[in-house]
Amino acid sequence: MKYTRIYADQIGESRFEDVEVTLNEKGEIGRLSDKIKVGGLYFRETPPDYDYDFHHAPARQFIVLLDGIIEIEVSIGEKRIFKGGDILLVEDTTGKGHRTKTLNKKVRKSLFITLDI
Repeated sequence: MKYTRIYADQIGESRFEDVEVTLNEKGEIGRLSDKIKVGGLYFRETPPDYDYDFHHAPARQFIVLLDGIIEIEVSIGEKRIFKGGDILLVEDTTGKGHRTKTLNKKVRKSLFITLDI
């Protein structure tokens, strides 16, 4: 399993990083990752015309896209498209931030899971 991390480098540029999650065999229940301590869970809907200019993440948080299609641009100019089922870890709470735009012009649902650390 994988997620995409968005982070600010040492000079404040935001970047993407693909992260592979190690899953451990747990028998009949399948494979599980190690436990990650979280702070809270938010349900979120964004409007069909969502186009949020460069901004910082308000906290270190996982975003689980439940549906929709978005484009995220990091400050170095790289753009990636994400859709329902994709997982992001946004950690660019400082630096130049990232831009998020809904591409399919529909209400988008997602989960925001803040991290304790």
